[in-house]
Amino acid sequence: MNRRALFGAAAALPFLPRSSFAQQATITGAGASFPRPLYDRWGASAREAAGVTLNYQSIGSGGGINQITSRTVDFGASDAPLAADQLRERSLMQFPTVMGSVVLSVNLPGLADNALRLTPETIVEIFLGRITRWNDPKLVELNRDIRLPNLPVSVGYRADGSGTTWVWTTYLSRISEEWRNGPGAGTSVRWPVGNGARGNEGVSNIIRNTPGAIGYVENAYAVVNRMVTTQIRNKAGNFIRPEPAAFNATAAAADWSVPNFAADTIDLAGGDVWPITSPTYILLPTNPVADRVEGSRNTMRFFDWAFRNGSDAARRLEYIPLPEAAHNAIRAAWAQSVKDPSGAAIWTPSAG
Repeated sequence: MNRRALFGAAAALPFLPRSSFAQQATITGAGASFPRPLYDRWGASAREAAGVTLNYQSIGSGGGINQITSRTVDFGASDAPLAADQLRERSLMQFPTVMGSVVLSVNLPGLADNALRLTPETIVEIFLGRITRWNDPKLVELNRDIRLPNLPVSVGYRADGSGTTWVWTTYLSRISEEWRNGPGAGTSVRWPVGNGARGNEGVSNIIRNTPGAIGYVENAYAVVNRMVTTQIRNKAGNFIRPEPAAFNATAAAADWSVPNFAADTIDLAGGDVWPITSPTYILLPTNPVADRVEGSRNTMRFFDWAFRNGSDAARRLEYIPLPEAAHNAIRAAWAQSVKDPSGAAIWTPSAG
């Protein structure tokens, strides 16, 4: 089944029966736009099945980190993991929910999906502003079987603080010393060229509306918007299509035993791996104040339900579910790390 058909199948998910919850709970979250399509799907189902209503605002990872730091939401969401000292300073724990992949999307007249081939070297030159037209000889040499137009290259990027940007610029820094020593990696960088927009949604709009555009978006957005994506040559030297088999090959190499679940899955070795895949994270206070304790408990109850029941929805939207061992390790971390004002664990096995 191709990726367009997989997305279409998401709309056919069975409606789950109402559970016997006496009162509907509401949780608030904000942050990464990367996982928003999946959180929307999980939220729609959990309202009936788990008795939890999710109010999630897709404002970018930077905004999510700020809001959970100021405790204006029950949880934050970030595609970039926080360092151990940042978590300690903010009294937060983090845990991954799924993995997602960043893809390159283009707007070139008549180009078939995944027909265009790009190497790490040409990608860096495009984003540094050195390849400025689509019929540049370096691109033509890589793509002899397609006709590239004489159009200017127009780069689209995230203008807001973004975990998707962190994933993408981390990849650029891995493949290019010049990028690493120049713009570098971060949730927000100084872009050499291009036009910025807020959210994966904004970058998707730039690409769709600008002939000659190229930009990085989370794969689910490319699927939802039926965008044309590209092949990328991976570390092993193979041109890889952004498809589930390649994403799963990357996930298979992830090490979830690292501190704070901050597994590194960018530009890994392996013949079949997609080089730009990363977990997306939830940030949860370890010391919620009294009036936020129920919000923390219900947040964990929501994601526990999603871990048990949401993997099919994740796959249909082309996210990569975590292995069961990772789910169990996350539940153990909840019980150990998140405490109410009396010091008692908020999460217990019966909480789910």
